[in-house]
Amino acid sequence: QVQLVESGGGSVQAGGSLRLSCAASTYPDSKYCMGWFRQAPGKEREAVAVIDSNGIKNYADSVRGRFTISQDNAKNILYLEMSSLKPDDTAMYYCAAGPFVRLCSQMHYWGQGTQVTVSS
Repeated sequence: QVQLVESGGGSVQAGGSLRLSCAASTYPDSKYCMGWFRQAPGKEREAVAVIDSNGIKNYADSVRGRFTISQDNAKNILYLEMSSLKPDDTAMYYCAAGPFVRLCSQMHYWGQGTQVTVSS
C-alpha cells in the first residue's frame, strides 16, 4: 500500500511562488507514474503535472512554463514548484501514484490534498 502525504500549500498573491511536497511511503513498483492533480470548487479534478519512472514529464497546458514537477528518489519525495501563480490556480492539490501506463492516466493512490489559494 502506498501512502502519500502532501505539504506546502498556502495562500499567496498573484505572481508569487509555492513549492508543494509529497512524501511517499514507497513507490508503487519499480516502474511507476506519479503526479499532481487539482480540483477547484465546482470543477472536475484535472491533471497538473505527471512524471514516470523514466523521468518523462507532462504538464497541463495551463501550467506549462510556470510549474515544474520533480522527484527526489532517495527520499521518495515528489515536488511541484509553482511560480507566476494566478488566481485560476486556486484549488486543492493532490499527489497521486499509479502504474507505469501511457500518459500516466491511471492513478491508484491519492494523498489527502493541500490547499493553494492565490489572491489577485
